[in-house]
Parts: sequence; C-alpha cells; structure tokens
Amino acid sequence: MGLVTSTIRLIYLNGYRLDLEYKMQLISVAKLNLSKSVNDLLNAGSDLEPDSPEMKALEKRKERLYMVEKQLDEQLQRYQVQLKMVEAEYESVQKQIDKNIQYAYGGR
Repeated sequence: MGLVTSTIRLIYLNGYRLDLEYKMQLISVAKLNLSKSVNDLLNAGSDLEPDSPEMKALEKRKERLYMVEKQLDEQLQRYQVQLKMVEAEYESVQKQIDKNIQYAYGGR
C-alpha cells in the first residue's frame, strides 16, 4: 500500500473505531436504563400478592426486559469483537505507514 492509501485507510479505521465505541457507549447507557426499569418493576411489585394478575404481568414485563438486556449484551459483544479487529488492522496499517516513511526518507 502506498503512503497516501495507507493514510486514508488509517483515517477510515479510526472513524470506524470511534463509531463502534460510540455504539458501545449507547448500549451501556441503555443497559443502565434497563436496570433502572427492572428495579422500578421490582419495587412496584413489592406490595402485591405473588399470585395476583398484576404481579404476573410485572413478572412477564421483567422477563421481557431481561431478554432485551441479553440482546444488548450480545450486540455489545459483537461490537467488542469488531473493535478488536479494527484495532489490529489499525496497528498493521500504522506499521505499514512507518515502513513507507522510513523507506522514503533514507531507510533504504
């Protein structure tokens, strides 16, 4: 890869890395809000009878929230894997740029 091409690739990878980090941050915020919702549900149901229809509805809602949390965890894990791949490629491209600079400026 030429120096210009490598530099463009590096800029692209950096933008992609920032995008992944932003998405991971959004997922973390969503998980915090989800945990708050689950806690609110648990507090709301603390004075209900365990067999009451309201309590059963709260339990179903809690289970759905846990499913959403699981999906968020899976998405977060995918983003983390992608981020590791981007970081590895970023390092590779950076090394290529360093080699190109060294070659161009006397490291022949």
